[in-house]
Amino acid sequence: MNSSNILQEESVSQVQSWAIDPMHSKLQFSVRHMVISEVVGNFKSFNFKMNSSTDDFIDSEVELTIDTNSIDTGVTDRDNHLRSADFFDAQNFPEIIFKSKIFNKVDDEKYKLLGNLTIKNITKPIELDVTYGGQIVDPYGNLRAGFKVIGSLNRFDYDLKWNALIETGGAMVGKNINITCDFEIIKQKSL
Repeated sequence: MNSSNILQEESVSQVQSWAIDPMHSKLQFSVRHMVISEVVGNFKSFNFKMNSSTDDFIDSEVELTIDTNSIDTGVTDRDNHLRSADFFDAQNFPEIIFKSKIFNKVDDEKYKLLGNLTIKNITKPIELDVTYGGQIVDPYGNLRAGFKVIGSLNRFDYDLKWNALIETGGAMVGKNINITCDFEIIKQKSL
């Protein structure tokens, strides 16, 4: 075996895989309603994976897949409308996908996460602010890490254009969507 093969094997073995703990993670959004208030919702089913070659997560690869049908705002009629062709068209586009391009450390707790977000087969770049909560070993010997991710997007960029005007001339649903995610992830043990 030559030295380049040894280096390749070492770099591969140093990659740490992390998987989501769905019981201790959430993916929420909020949007203005009738100009005066906000509607808050979440996606109940999603998968988050991270691969990192460093202990401080610099340049980690992140992938998030969201089940569009799992949208939940607490109101069945509204959830069904959001699943319809007026919004997410969940029957034809069952997944929302985020794939990272850059994960940069700003300081000990802050990161910038840049990547591509795909909704309804429309892919656009998005920049997210990440706060690192630290790491801990749980009672079962698993290494866990926590992150809070915050960002926003213009829903019109993803063909989520349904709206109605209210009597005062404002929009029924705002165009900017605020995103707040809390991810608790578990380092996967190598086989």
